[in-house]
Amino acid sequence: MSMPVIAMSDHPMTMCQAVTDLVASIALEETAMSHILNAEGEKLQAVLAMENVDICQLLEVNDSATNMVHAIANLELVLKDKLEFIANNLYYPAQQAQA
Repeated sequence: MSMPVIAMSDHPMTMCQAVTDLVASIALEETAMSHILNAEGEKLQAVLAMENVDICQLLEVNDSATNMVHAIANLELVLKDKLEFIANNLYYPAQQAQA
């Protein structure tokens, strides 16, 4: 697999566009994680609907789902930190009060 290539624009990026892109990236990651969690739920439902499933198989699938939920929870903390960084550390010019 090759490394992704990010094309450089002829125009410099504005602070507003950078913040918008960062927030959009968080939203896309959240969407991806929701799809992963949904797939885990569907996997659990499929196993529960199967006949002749023993307790060991159920526990194995449950452990797999639990591990995925823990991984997603850890990623959520990273995204929370990313959003807090955006909110707390980027410079936003003061708005001029209108008379």
